[in-house]
Formats: sequence, structure tokens, C-alpha cells
Amino acid sequence: MQALAIAAAGMTAAADRLTASAQRVASYDARAEKVEELKDVDYAEERVEQISAQYDFKANAKVVQTADQMTGALLNIKA
Repeated sequence: MQALAIAAAGMTAAADRLTASAQRVASYDARAEKVEELKDVDYAEERVEQISAQYDFKANAKVVQTADQMTGALLNIKA
């Protein structure tokens, strides 16, 4: 089913976005310990990115759930 493949790709993309944002914050924190003042990472922007990725992941998971329910309903139709 194409909806499952699209939703799985969306979930992967959302997880990748979350991972990238977390890595940016973590690497910034590690460098900030060595250098007094670094302004490379905007924590608010990164948090918004993380929340957005979370909602994208949930939306795609809901697509998977709905596609599964639709497939189940089609299989339960008695001909």
C-alpha cells in the first residue's frame, strides 16, 4: 500500500530532523564549555524544530494507523 510507504518515509524524515537538531544542540553545548561565548545555535529555533518534527512523526504514525484500519476493513468485507 502506497500510503504506508509514504508515511514510513515521513516518519524517517521526522526522526532524522529531530536527530539533527539534537546533535546541533549537543555539539554547541560541548563547544560552549571550551569557548566563553558562542552564538551558533538558537535554542528556541532548535526547540521549535524538535516540536515540529515530533508532530510530523505523530501525523505520519496516524496515517499508518488509518491505512492499517482501512486494510482491515477491506479484509473483513464479506463477499
